[in-house]
Amino acid sequence: MVLTKRVIPCIDVDLDEDGNPAVYTGVNFEDLKYTGDPVEMARAYNRAGADEFVFLDITASAEGRETMLDVVERVADEVFIPLTVGGGIRTTEDIKETLRAGADKVSITTGALERPELINEGATAFGNQCIVISVDARRRFDEGGEHYVEIDGESCWFECTKKGGREGTGIDVLEWAAEAESRGAGELFVNSIDKDGTKDGYDLPLTKAVCDTVDTPVIASSGCGGPEDMYDVFTEAGADAGLAASIFHFDEYSIEDTKAYLDERGVPVRL
Repeated sequence: MVLTKRVIPCIDVDLDEDGNPAVYTGVNFEDLKYTGDPVEMARAYNRAGADEFVFLDITASAEGRETMLDVVERVADEVFIPLTVGGGIRTTEDIKETLRAGADKVSITTGALERPELINEGATAFGNQCIVISVDARRRFDEGGEHYVEIDGESCWFECTKKGGREGTGIDVLEWAAEAESRGAGELFVNSIDKDGTKDGYDLPLTKAVCDTVDTPVIASSGCGGPEDMYDVFTEAGADAGLAASIFHFDEYSIEDTKAYLDERGVPVRL
């Protein structure tokens, strides 16, 4: 049996100047611009044929606040596909409350890096399938890493960052991916700060390196400019799912067209 590749839209949610939840898009985790209402966008993607849906509260960790669970509840009412929610999750109680609000899975970045035992606790209490470890990675061209890849003739390693990419950790992404898997993570969600919002393709060296390191399913994120980039990350890097935001948000491509493109080229997808 061949497992289908998943096409997943994602919304990055923050509070606007009036304290209302809003979807934003940016480049390299910066220069955020208003994109739309999270509940309306969730409703549209549920109808559009998305395989899953990801809701990220992009400033909860940096601001030390809890995830917008009231908004999560409203989004969950609109989607009948698996819903992953991330942002500000630090404890098993946070996981429980997020799942109770309607999430099927939680995405954890900063909370797991600061206390890796949270992965074990979450997997034991709620099941591995509920625990997604999100990695906000950036390239570093110095001698601080453990594992190196060649990119355009230069040797680099990938560093885990936290608090929405605002702080470096010195932790090698591949070391962390292996540890997260061993602690019980059910999926790894790999974001590239260098590629975020650029639309010039996923970070294939990063994604392939993670896929080669773990057996856990890998969701590739950041840099998708069209169906051809999703094709590349599936066939060249081995990702199990491709996540995209801008190309879907601004109607540059539909999920249906993206899946048709992949299907025509032999990539197994759910039509």
